[in-house]
Amino acid sequence: MKPSGVYGTPPAELAEVPVGAIQFSPLIPGSGRLEGQEEGSLSLMIILAPPGTVERRYTIALALRALAPGASLTVLAPKDKGGSRIAKELKGFGCAVAETSRRHHRICTVARPELPMGLEEALAEGSPRVDEALGLWTWPGVFSWNRLDPGSALLEQTLPPFSGRGADLGCGIGILAHAILASPQVEHLAMIDIDRRAVEMAARNVDDPRAQVRWADIRSGTGLKGLDFVVMNPPFHDGGAEDQSLGQAFIRQAAEALRPGGVLWLVANRHLPYEAVLTSLFKRVTPKVEASGYKIYEALR
Repeated sequence: MKPSGVYGTPPAELAEVPVGAIQFSPLIPGSGRLEGQEEGSLSLMIILAPPGTVERRYTIALALRALAPGASLTVLAPKDKGGSRIAKELKGFGCAVAETSRRHHRICTVARPELPMGLEEALAEGSPRVDEALGLWTWPGVFSWNRLDPGSALLEQTLPPFSGRGADLGCGIGILAHAILASPQVEHLAMIDIDRRAVEMAARNVDDPRAQVRWADIRSGTGLKGLDFVVMNPPFHDGGAEDQSLGQAFIRQAAEALRPGGVLWLVANRHLPYEAVLTSLFKRVTPKVEASGYKIYEALR
């Protein structure tokens, strides 16, 4: 019996995931790698589709390649986050689509065609590539994959030279790490991100023996202690919805990882209320820069 797969966490009332299904989401640490799944090896696949068009078509193409001919594929998403486009995209791959709507989601089910169309094109479009403007390896779907995030850019320009051991929490593809590691006094830099694709790109982009890249959910703990510094541009969206608790969790983990006298450098959107959690955990909190809708803090443990 071929195994079944699931991508993401579809609502249980909208799609029944078989017991033992292999999780393939790059945003769930420890998941399988759909890119490496053998062709025709899955009997069923359920995808909570990502909102980005290129990323969604890439994921569907990977699933169709991994499924056996005739195997069932269910793709669902909120209507306002790509769901309204799923049926058309599946038809473009040569699938006959059965579509339903429930709880603001579009749910499309198909049988994998004998010969799906357009897989190679979708796979090429969604694969890793070097971005000429960034000068770095990147991957559609990761945070700010095709542009320099303005918050990260402002933080990069503001950072002082560091020394000792530190961490880049939510490291992305490694943009801030280059600025941190420019200081020869840095002994070690732990780089952690929840997105496997970002971690893989960061490992390509940061060719420095002092850097160690790890795929993990920072909210579950970093395992780091006694650090001299932490740098971060924490996320504040989860599944597309604003979630201020994400950044607050990052700040708490940074405080746990730092030694007394260690320093946190943080960039955040101006509207985010991080001051209370910062002042409760750090000895001194200093606003350093406020520009272009962002603010930068230095916080002393």
